[in-house]
Amino acid sequence: MEPKFVSNSQESTRMFKSNFLELFSKIHFATPLILFLPVVGFFIYKSVFVFHLALLPIILLIVAGVFIWSLTEYLMHRFLFHYHPTSSFGKRLHFIFHGVHHDYPNDAKRLVMAPAVSIPLAFIYYYSFRFLIGEQFVAPFFSGFVSGYLFYDMTHYAIHHFSFKNGLWMRIKKHHMVHHYKDDHNGYGVSSKFWDIVFRTDFEKIK
Repeated sequence: MEPKFVSNSQESTRMFKSNFLELFSKIHFATPLILFLPVVGFFIYKSVFVFHLALLPIILLIVAGVFIWSLTEYLMHRFLFHYHPTSSFGKRLHFIFHGVHHDYPNDAKRLVMAPAVSIPLAFIYYYSFRFLIGEQFVAPFFSGFVSGYLFYDMTHYAIHHFSFKNGLWMRIKKHHMVHHYKDDHNGYGVSSKFWDIVFRTDFEKIK
């Protein structure tokens, strides 16, 4: 497969004519931590001091939340972010959500999810999980789910802007770089390629 052209510099592009909207399209990488670490702490607090759950169920539900996030990350990246609409409006929306990142992958202000997207999604996921497993168990589960999301966002920033020489982080970085530069029809896992292996969207040997 021929390499795809993408910007190799840290340049950016304007997305909106409105200066107000343009301002909110650029996100500092620490923003998700500021917004969502208190959410993680709040739900752990509720697990312990409001619902009085035992330690083992809390740990198991947190782990389950992280695991379900990893699947959510894969499914959203594969089927939402890489959905290719045909209408001009759809193409514009796709560019705003994810296309801009593939054109300008080193733009440091567009590497983590904007609050205008992440906050509504957090409410949707929370109330969906609450409906499925109940208010008591969703507290530790959702703290794990949000922790998984934060790990994903920080990992995504790191693999674009940090240098890794070897080990696990280097393998994660290489996996994502192949997705960007050679084959964006595979390699949808960002923080892990586990689900790429499960669903057979891992990369074959690319020369």
